Amino acid sequence: MRYALGIEYDGGDFLGWQRLTQAGVESNQTLQAALETALSRVADAPVATTCAGRTDAGVHARCQVVHFDSEAERSPRNWMLGTTSLLPPSMSVRWCQAVDEGFNARFSARARRYRYAILNRAVRPALGRQYLAWTPRPLDAEAMHRAAQALVGENDFSSFRTVQCQAPHARRELQEIQVSREGDVVAVEVRANAFLHHMVRNIVGSLLEVGAGARPEPWIAEVLHARDRRLAGPTAPAGGLVFLGPLYPDGFGLPAEVSLGAGAPCSILQLPRP
Repeated sequence: MRYALGIEYDGGDFLGWQRLTQAGVESNQTLQAALETALSRVADAPVATTCAGRTDAGVHARCQVVHFDSEAERSPRNWMLGTTSLLPPSMSVRWCQAVDEGFNARFSARARRYRYAILNRAVRPALGRQYLAWTPRPLDAEAMHRAAQALVGENDFSSFRTVQCQAPHARRELQEIQVSREGDVVAVEVRANAFLHHMVRNIVGSLLEVGAGARPEPWIAEVLHARDRRLAGPTAPAGGLVFLGPLYPDGFGLPAEVSLGAGAPCSILQLPRP
């Protein structure tokens, strides 16, 4: 039987999602290792998982989607509650349901969504600090939004991926990007068919240069077309990034927040406002 899980986690205590780290070393301090250990105890047999999008160390998730196969006779409720009881406090299973054998958490997804939140004031955050990046430089969110629109569409995002990225090519379809301000918090929300390693954080790092007035708005388009990582801005810190979740065709019958037809908004995570 194949099951899909919706997972919520604070990534600050982990070395990222993937059990096998970037250095090629298997680690038990990863989200995948924690989840598979808990699932295996519930199943009383080894369980392997596949996720929708592998997040880096320090990156959080509102609704990561995972699938796994098991012959153990457990109800979705037992999988959800039993697994959560065995997970660290910073990780929980929000929902579980049986799915068709053709469902694949990674390859069945049609889009993925991220939100990057920046506290823009003179002093660093105390409340909600693990979910916020911080810059004291005044930011023009409207200028950042206008500049970001140059990235929309199918493009080669070589300028915005890390040199360690293992993807065979850098073409991705960025479907939507919005930059907005609510009080002292500037949020960058982005949706694409898939993302490259550090792509969102590198885009944000470049947009911050525009928002602070260090670069003109057309610079973002110039960096994109140059296909040269050296020309883009610095990589933004991991802590402000939250994986909101993937989106799947309605035919899989998954919850509304991860289904395309539900029209789920990009901003589904309610963060504390300092």
